[in-house]
Amino acid sequence: MSEITLHESKQPALLPPKEEAIRHDNYKFAMWLYLASEVVLFAVLIGGFVLWRIQFPDMVKQLHDTLGVVLVSANTFLLLTSSWTMVMGLREIMRDNVPGLLRWFGITAILGVVFMVLQYVEYRELAHLGITLDFAGSASEYAGLGVRFYSATFFHGVHVFVGVIWCLLVMQRARRGAFSSKRYTGVEVFGLYWHFVDVVWIIIFTLFYLV
Repeated sequence: MSEITLHESKQPALLPPKEEAIRHDNYKFAMWLYLASEVVLFAVLIGGFVLWRIQFPDMVKQLHDTLGVVLVSANTFLLLTSSWTMVMGLREIMRDNVPGLLRWFGITAILGVVFMVLQYVEYRELAHLGITLDFAGSASEYAGLGVRFYSATFFHGVHVFVGVIWCLLVMQRARRGAFSSKRYTGVEVFGLYWHFVDVVWIIIFTLFYLV
């Protein structure tokens, strides 16, 4: 059996165009419903921080004066770049270019990993400043900030981690011939998730670090 035959045998059978379109729309709708539930969770976490900073504006000002935003700004740029590389990967599979998808999604996964590493570096620096989760009865000038800060940023970091794993799984399926210009629902659904993660980070970056 030839190599081409082996490759084609791994490809899932295509549904008729109408049924494939319905399947595509159903998966996207399900993802939108999931993301709507995620919006509620992040709104609670981010809203809690915003309410706290309204009550203690001087403490937030001290935090901004203490922390540099260079590292976080660079991290934000990397995450936004990963959204662009993801879009490029989707474009390639819509052109039946599987190697192109693998190349761009590989970059997306790497950027996601770098984002998490830099976030760890940031957390380590924050711990040196005394901004930790243990604030019960603490006399720290940042008392009360740790839980509100980490709950939102770490929860977002978990989503980045899940996104990186998902990206690698999409790449694995792509190598097996699961996607083509006529069947790329799995790629687009992942793209919706990754864009959501980036949009949430823009909100967190703006409210937690800039405003």
